[in-house]
Amino acid sequence: MDKVNFPPALAKGDKIAICSPAGAIKPEVVEAAIPVLEEQGWTIEVMPNALGQNGSYSGTDDERFADLEAAFANPEVKAILCARGGYGLVHILDRLSRLPIADNPKWVIGFSDVSALHALMASKGLASIHSSMCSGIGRGAEDEDNKALFDILRGQRPVHIFDSHNYDRQGIATGTLLGGNVAVLAELISTPYDILRPDTILFIEDVAEPIYKIERILYQLKLNGVLAKLRGLVVGQFTEYKPDDNYADMESMIRDMVAQYDYPVAFNVPVGHVDHNVPLIESAKVTLKVSPSGRNSIIFHR
Repeated sequence: MDKVNFPPALAKGDKIAICSPAGAIKPEVVEAAIPVLEEQGWTIEVMPNALGQNGSYSGTDDERFADLEAAFANPEVKAILCARGGYGLVHILDRLSRLPIADNPKWVIGFSDVSALHALMASKGLASIHSSMCSGIGRGAEDEDNKALFDILRGQRPVHIFDSHNYDRQGIATGTLLGGNVAVLAELISTPYDILRPDTILFIEDVAEPIYKIERILYQLKLNGVLAKLRGLVVGQFTEYKPDDNYADMESMIRDMVAQYDYPVAFNVPVGHVDHNVPLIESAKVTLKVSPSGRNSIIFHR
């Protein structure tokens, strides 16, 4: 991967724009997050359509695009916090790609459907942050994941340490970290925003997807040569699904899908649609350590 541009660290008084680029959100969820961010010394701007609703979306395609376009264009905005995920970013991804977002880099924050926006940022050579959004930030500044997110925004690079799992494959790998919601990212295969590619440390998570659907995506990655050529795999949280006739859980299926390869694999990493959702810097260089000691780690390089 070419050199990655990290947006500048946030300083006291810097502005964070809150956008809802996909699903509609309850205003009180955004309102609970704002004072937590203001306590950090940052100024918050809720974009005009962020609290709107149009069907299941926060606004029409034009309205959602307009909010992001304005946030990216405003030099006072240093970070864009996506209020929530849902579905809908893919509708405006092409228009967003034509914006000069690399000219004035700023942090993009979110997960779930926001994985599509992270993929766009990666295509522009920009780092971004896969992390909790307004509902998570609303838990307060003492929340460990929020502390880690705020540290990243201030220019620090985290070290995440987490428990091992019986299915882990031990080893150490260094490479570019990319990933997110695997169903969203699978929709972008063979587009300019395809980040499911070889020679990366891939992290994956999802919610409410049947086991066979995730298996089908992994088979696609196997057949196109990606799965065999990863440097490492980080298996986050897969939630709200049922066992099927073939597998009791998602992790068993993933274990079998990658059994023939020799790169390190870490299971049960706290990333995804769960309360404990550690922030990860997309496109950053990291070292993944899957250890026999019972403690694994993801170390972010400067």
